[in-house]
Amino acid sequence: MSEIELPPYARALGIEVSGDEGGAPILTVQFGSSVEGRPKHYHGGAIAGLLENAGYGALRARLKEEGREAQLKPVNITVQYLSAGKSQPSFAIGQITRLGRRNANISVEAWQDDRDKPIATAVMNILMA
Repeated sequence: MSEIELPPYARALGIEVSGDEGGAPILTVQFGSSVEGRPKHYHGGAIAGLLENAGYGALRARLKEEGREAQLKPVNITVQYLSAGKSQPSFAIGQITRLGRRNANISVEAWQDDRDKPIATAVMNILMA
């Protein structure tokens, strides 16, 4: 399993590392008051936070694997909400689509009970200083 340290924001939302796929951590958040928007549904910001942390987690894991360390600065993060997040656990994983010396492009997806039916996706462009 990937050994990444989640930032305080992720911990405040209750996000945890629940697995690993191809070196990238799978993040999970249980439904609760800290992520609830309208009754019995995830707040869009909580879903975006899960996606963002999964993207950064995938990038940090890859950089660690390559023996690199960098300060990560977001250039652009675009979230697409595909369906409502219901009151059940949500999962997310990032996939690095391009990793250069100073820039990284990452795609991220979040799902609940069926991985083939994502509730949201994101594209992240990150500057590595």
